[in-house]
Order: sequence, then structure tokens, then C-alpha cells
Amino acid sequence: MIRKLMKTGIFALVLAGFLGFTRPGNACTRVMYKGLDGLILTGRSMDWKNDIETNLWIFPRGINRDGATGANTIKWKSKYGSVVAAAYDICSTDGMNEKGFVANLLWLVESEYPKWDKSKPGLSIAGWVQYMLDNFATVKEAVAEMRKEQFMIVTDKTPGEDRLATLHLSISDATGDNAVLEYLNGKLVIHEDPAYNVMTNSPTFDKQLALNEYWKEIGGTTMLPGTNRAADRFVRASFYIDAIPKTADQRVGVASVFSVVRNCSVPYGISTENQPNISTTRWRCVSDQKNLVYFFETALTPNTFWVNFKDVDFREKAPVKKLKLTKGETYAGNAVASFVNTPAFKFLSPSDPNI
Repeated sequence: MIRKLMKTGIFALVLAGFLGFTRPGNACTRVMYKGLDGLILTGRSMDWKNDIETNLWIFPRGINRDGATGANTIKWKSKYGSVVAAAYDICSTDGMNEKGFVANLLWLVESEYPKWDKSKPGLSIAGWVQYMLDNFATVKEAVAEMRKEQFMIVTDKTPGEDRLATLHLSISDATGDNAVLEYLNGKLVIHEDPAYNVMTNSPTFDKQLALNEYWKEIGGTTMLPGTNRAADRFVRASFYIDAIPKTADQRVGVASVFSVVRNCSVPYGISTENQPNISTTRWRCVSDQKNLVYFFETALTPNTFWVNFKDVDFREKAPVKKLKLTKGETYAGNAVASFVNTPAFKFLSPSDPNI
């Protein structure tokens, strides 16, 4: 098999992908499943070398927000309620709104944001996911607004680390549409296509697609890359999300997507000194964009639980609610009743708004 690959030149390209497409960063995987009768499920893992102290939050409609960049900041009022997973209670990292619109924030070390000269309002990178969930019902709406570039993303150092947060964003909706938004060399790059069902970390999304094409020629039943590197996880997720059976059954579909995400997860406690892109999987989630249920599991608790939007009060002036996960709390089944009224967290405000 290897000789055949070497003869065709594919092996050399794949090897180049292994050696050249891996960059330092923390690992995550995001994948969309398109089942029968409109069943759309988006799953992701959150991989990080440190505990990011994730809690779940319920945000109703009608919250007045700003981009946390001082006097010159974007402001908005949330049109849609949402359920989000937060990092350190300063950043929305993942979530779904009541229209089945999903946003997932993943690491991309190649990210380079434009220098904020204050000619436009700023939006802290910690509020990027929430801005999307609060304002849009479809990918096309969100992409059209982002293309106007009426504000600028402002980053800051990752909590507890001496490096800037470098992130890219995937968005998807209940129709199965997808988009990936990246800032490269100071410019916004948007990839929009219903076929873009998988995203990991480095390399940039165009190179992820190119590398996947190499492996398609080999065929996933013949050989698949097995390491924890982002490029390998992209290939495995792309193969398995198409290989699992198509179903209209929510229970089977959710189980199938979780199995794909687990296949791309990193065992708990794993860290590699010279490869910080390999990091422990902290939690996994699956968003049911048809039935509006947000499924969640952490690496340190035994149960998968969920938030059924039918039981959530998203009305304007309804209370913000929080589900604590940082002390080993264990939940089972529909956890809506376990959320507690809590003031909304504030997005991380960049310490140097001129970066």
C-alpha cells in the first residue's frame, strides 16, 4: 500500500501535510451530521491543556450588550435567546440559539487580526460567538453582515498564558448551511458552503480541505491517519461523519455524532511538551438544530445531559441562568431545572485596545 502511494505521489503530499500543517495551538474538532427528515446535528470537542472552568448559561432575548472595548465599542440588543458554554465565565465559546443557529469557537494559531485604529467600533474576541447567537437565524444572514465589516475583532492574551487568543469561528444553521470565518494577515476570509461539515485547528481552512482531498483518494476503509494532530482529526472526522448511517431518529443520530467526536478526542491527561496542539479533551457537545436540544458531557463526569429548549424561558426580561460544572457537579437527562438565576457574565475586555 505504501509503495503504491509513493508511486502516485500522494504519500509525499500527505507526509508534507503531517510535517507542515501542524502548528502550536490547542486542539478542538467540530463536525456536522445531516440525517433524514431534516435532522441536523453539530458536534464539537473542546480540548485545552488547562481547565477552562466551563459553565453553561441560558440567555433570554432582549439583553443589551456591548463589545467590551471601551468607549468605541459595538452595541446590540439580543434578538434571540441562546444556550452557551462559557470559558472562565468571560467568553462564550460554543452555543445554539432558539432558531437552531450554532456558533463554535476554535483555536487557529495562524490568525492575525487587523490592527484596531478605532476607526470602527471594536468587539472583544470573547464576545464573537455571543454576537452571532444574539443576532442571526441563518448562516447567510450572518455572512452578509460580517462582509460589511462594520466592526473589528479585538483580541487579548489568553487567561493564564503569555500569548494572544488566536481563534477562528464556524457557524451553521438548521438548514445545514455552514461557514468558517478566519482572520488571516489582517483580512477577513469567509468560506461558506453547506458541504463544509468539518473544521479543526491548524492549518487554515483552505489547507484543511486540500489535505482531506489527498486522503479521499486513499479511501478511509484502506487507511486513516490516527494521531491527535488537527490535520489527522479533520480527515477522520470527515470520513466517519459520512460513514455513519443516515437516520431521522434523534437518539441514534446524537449517539452517532458523539461517537465521531469521541473518536477525534484526546485522552484525559495527555499533553506533549513540544506539541502544545495536543491537549486534553475537556468536554464535548452536540447541538440538535432541528429539535433544539443542546447535549453536553464533560471528561470528568459520567453522564451526558441536555438542555431542551422547549423547557427554557427565552422571553425578554426572563432571568439569565447558569448551570455550574466546575466542581464536579453531575447531571442526568434534561438539566433545565438545575440552572440557577445568575447575573450575566461580562466579556473579557482587552487590556490593550491598540493591539
